[in-house]
Order: sequence, then structure tokens, then C-alpha cells
Amino acid sequence: MERDVYPTLRRMLRQRYLFLLLIPGVVWAVLFAYAPMAGLYMAFIDYKPALGDFWGSLFKAKFVGVQWFEYFFSGQDFVRVMRNTLVSSVLTLSIGFAVPIVIAITLNEVRINWFKRTVQTASYLPFFISWVVAASIVITFLSAEGPVNQLLIKLGFVEQGVLFMQEGKLFWIVIALSNAWKEMGYNSIMYLAAIAAIPTELFEAAKVDGAGRMKQIWHVLLPMLRPTIMILLILNIGNLLNTGFDQYFLLGNSLNRSYSDVIDTYAFRYGIQNGMFSFATAVSMFKSVVAFILVIAVNNLSKKMSGTRLF
Repeated sequence: MERDVYPTLRRMLRQRYLFLLLIPGVVWAVLFAYAPMAGLYMAFIDYKPALGDFWGSLFKAKFVGVQWFEYFFSGQDFVRVMRNTLVSSVLTLSIGFAVPIVIAITLNEVRINWFKRTVQTASYLPFFISWVVAASIVITFLSAEGPVNQLLIKLGFVEQGVLFMQEGKLFWIVIALSNAWKEMGYNSIMYLAAIAAIPTELFEAAKVDGAGRMKQIWHVLLPMLRPTIMILLILNIGNLLNTGFDQYFLLGNSLNRSYSDVIDTYAFRYGIQNGMFSFATAVSMFKSVVAFILVIAVNNLSKKMSGTRLF
């Protein structure tokens, strides 16, 4: 027993400053990630808030079991909300996941340093813009007299401005492209770091064998990037239903609601605006459970197909 305990205690004592640095992160996780999980109980009760007595109204409320889940699944909005969430998420993931990889590979091939740094900086900037500002930019550019419509008219693709923000069928592609534009630079950082870690000897050996730049990318760079790509894909699949509230709330309107209403905005509308807190909690909990199942499934699938897994 002494052989097991005392060496561990001595290591902890030697690394005490690292443990001190860890404390703020642990406290943050407990307060903001785990403590709020007590509110999941709200999904199984008929919660009616009482002013100044949250815990009393929570634990004294009538227990209704899975009634709110049944109400959501049997409601006329379920199919529409799930369709919007899944289609929009898959489209956003397809475009937003591929674009950073292409940017990272392209920047890696650029040999003019000042141009490379300029492109990197320009692609990073949108990530630091809040969605309030980003949504205003998107709406302005896609307005009937905005730059995008003016360009389409001059090129002869359309005769008059397209109402992008009023056409529900165009909303999904608008969301996907705006998400890709906003996050492509930041997401490419991880791929650039992974590319920088690839031994140069592999590229030199491929070059000796007569491989050009495209063959080096295809047979050396992409295979070496596969573990990073798979790990990030697993993490992104976990967020498949977590479409994001800000962009849908800011870019959506009454004219495109049949396509812009996703789980996040649906839960907000019923929970905050209509005061159906238990129902909104049940909807959000359903989303989290599905996300958890997707992460487990994709993680196991990745392990079988490529040998790479997150856990």
C-alpha cells in the first residue's frame, strides 16, 4: 500500500503548482457544466416558477414522467423542427468541415510569406466578430440591392435581386455558407498545426520517388492528417443537433421560419417567450441525448474504419 500511495503523493506535491492552475478550470466546470444539470429534473415535472422560491417550486411540482417528451414527439412541429435541424446541420457540417482543410492545405503550399500571413489574418478575423455583427453583414450583402445581387445582375445570372432572406429554401445554404465564412480561419489552425508536425522526410522521400505536389498531398499529407480529421469529425458530429442559437435567431424571420426554426430557437420560443420551462427543458434534453448517442456511434465507427478514436 505504501508503494502505491506515497509515490503518488510525492508526485502531486512536486506538481502542486500545476494542480493550483487546474483549480479555476475545475471550479468553472462544476459551477457551469455540472451544477446546472440539476435543472434536468424540470423535464419530468410540471414546473411553475414561484418568485423567490426556485428550489421549492422545483421539488414541490407535480411529477409527470415523460409527458413533455410525448408532447414534443406527437406535436405537429416535431417533423418540421427535426427536418430543419438535421438538414441545416448536415449541410453546415459538410461545407464547414471541408473548407478549413482546403484552406490549411492551400496555405501550406504558399511560399510567399507575406501573402500567406495576410490570408491567414483575413480568414481569422470573422471568427472574432459576434454573430450580431456577422448577421448584419450577411443581411446587408444579401439584400435586394446588396453587393451579391448587384454582381449576379451584372453577370446576367438574374434579372432582378433575389430575396435571399425571404426565400425559405435558400436559408439553409445561407446559414451553411455564413458559418463556413465565420469559422473557416479559426478551424484551419488545428490542421495547419497538424501539417507542421508531419516529418519533412516523408515529403522528401515522395519527391525522390517522382511524386509531384498533388501526389504528395494525396499520398503523404492527407493520410498523415487522417487522425486529426477523424477526431475533429467525431467532435463535430456530437454537435450535429447543436446548430447554434445566435445565427438562426438573428437571420431567421417570419417569412423563412418554416425553414429557420430549429431545436434551439424552438426551445427558446416555448421556454422563454411562452413560459413552458418544463417543455423547453425536455426538448433540449432530447437534443443532448441524441448528441451523446451520435458521439458514441461515430467514435466506434471511426475505431473500426481507421483505428482512430476520441476515447
